[in-house]
Amino acid sequence: MAASAQPAVLTISELAARSGAAPSALRFYESVGLISASRTAGNQRRYARHVLRRVAFIRAGRQLGLELREIQASLDLLPTDRAPNKREWSRAARAWQARIDAKIAELRRMSETLDGCIGCGCLSLRTCALYNPEDSAARHGHGARWLLGDESPAESPV
Repeated sequence: MAASAQPAVLTISELAARSGAAPSALRFYESVGLISASRTAGNQRRYARHVLRRVAFIRAGRQLGLELREIQASLDLLPTDRAPNKREWSRAARAWQARIDAKIAELRRMSETLDGCIGCGCLSLRTCALYNPEDSAARHGHGARWLLGDESPAESPV
């Protein structure tokens, strides 16, 4: 089908099929203002074709672990009535770069320390005598502190 033969609007089922997002997710995205739809006389949703790109952008952000408020902030930089041009997409995507870089750094730290945290085989961060004697990690906060980047006593210079 030629691009000009494409329908200008999509039903929620068509948008779901084309975007890979569940209809319930699309309704949610609309309810929080990430996407918008017009309504027919019968109150059925109709999405402009360019909404496909917004949904792809939302899904990419979610895959990166971004919160909806972060995605919304980037979408606010884009036009709502048409598909963004390359410059507009680039500006919106740049807003994510610091978050992506931080996530990469966090994953690298986890990759480098994961074997140490489970290397002894006890699998207990609460009672591990090697890396967390007497639950010393508790003073740093909740969660797997050494995996999250806090320096463990075993890594401290002597």
